[in-house]
Amino acid sequence: MMKIRLILLRFLFMLLMIFIPNAQLTARAFTGTYGINYGRIADNIPSPDKVVKLLRAAKIKNVRIYDADPSVLNAFKGTGLELVVGLPNEFVKEMSANADHALTWVKVNVKAFLPDTRIVGIAVGNEVLGGSDNELEIALLNAVKNVYNATRKLGISDVVQISTAHSQAVFVNSFPPSACIFKDGVAQLMKPLLQLFSEIGSPFCLNAYPFLAYTYNSDKIDINYALFQPNGGIVDNRTLLHYDNLLDAQIDAAYAALENAGFRKMEVIVTETGWASNGDENEPAATPGNASTYNYNLRKRLAKRKGTPMRPKKMLKAYIFALFNENLKPGQSSEKNFGLFKADGSISYDIGFSGLQDISAASSLFSLKEIKARAYYLSAIAITTSMSVLLSRL
Repeated sequence: MMKIRLILLRFLFMLLMIFIPNAQLTARAFTGTYGINYGRIADNIPSPDKVVKLLRAAKIKNVRIYDADPSVLNAFKGTGLELVVGLPNEFVKEMSANADHALTWVKVNVKAFLPDTRIVGIAVGNEVLGGSDNELEIALLNAVKNVYNATRKLGISDVVQISTAHSQAVFVNSFPPSACIFKDGVAQLMKPLLQLFSEIGSPFCLNAYPFLAYTYNSDKIDINYALFQPNGGIVDNRTLLHYDNLLDAQIDAAYAALENAGFRKMEVIVTETGWASNGDENEPAATPGNASTYNYNLRKRLAKRKGTPMRPKKMLKAYIFALFNENLKPGQSSEKNFGLFKADGSISYDIGFSGLQDISAASSLFSLKEIKARAYYLSAIAITTSMSVLLSRL
């Protein structure tokens, strides 16, 4: 009898593994390799509930926002989408100076929405180091500490990762990649921050834009190298590593700077990268054709799930900038035109995604696939229930 019971238990376990192949026990800060930045500096983009439909149809699970707007957090409830919220730069000094305020911010804007809304990270500020506000730069470290300590006090530090994103303004000597180091003035502030992130298991977050590098150095950079198109590439004369695209070189420059600072094992995640589809006269590379080429080839690059020449075993992960064109963004015209989608929810160019109108039309038909999936699930429940009844009678 015991032998029969063991056989049945084994069979039941195998069935569960078949019917629930992707079950996970813990949340992760980034699933897969592809994510998106959902910026909202606009007055004409779709509502958050429509954005959820767009993201789910595109099968984009990793999403970053630049604040913690409750309308967005509520729209994301129960969707399974994994969200990194932002603590805007204007709050960094306050959070640095007052741990109680940091605790309250995390409680109200993060803890209150868990677990229904899958908030997996908090980005404390954006491109703070290397900027023009020295007081803000000095405040960053303690703000990160206070926000992290708040997650510990609230019992969510094991599911919510703390980070901050850096621009390439923190580096010097980024060519060849292996020569890159942190700038004087930045290094002194960066090292204690990196030490904290090393202790709590956070990555180095990099905003990397081949578009900008090419725009300001078009006489030195082959546009095919910037767009992942066939080209001769470059060889780092210090490491003899070959690079066939600019993004990999930018990421490896960050790895070189981290190694020089004593943090060789820290992972680099690209928190922003993209290509503008329109720009001013001094931005001739900002065209729909180039934006489509860059973003299509980037999707293919990330789908390979491989690393960079310097870190081949560290799978590259990137958040694309951005989901929508944002008509109220300040600066040059390119700043308003990084979106994979236009303000009305239609695609800016075709890289394999569907616009809102196409999604609505498709969802009006009850999917045969969904019927089959539901039947499959009910079959699993029926089998496991029957097995449980049978076991109870032995």
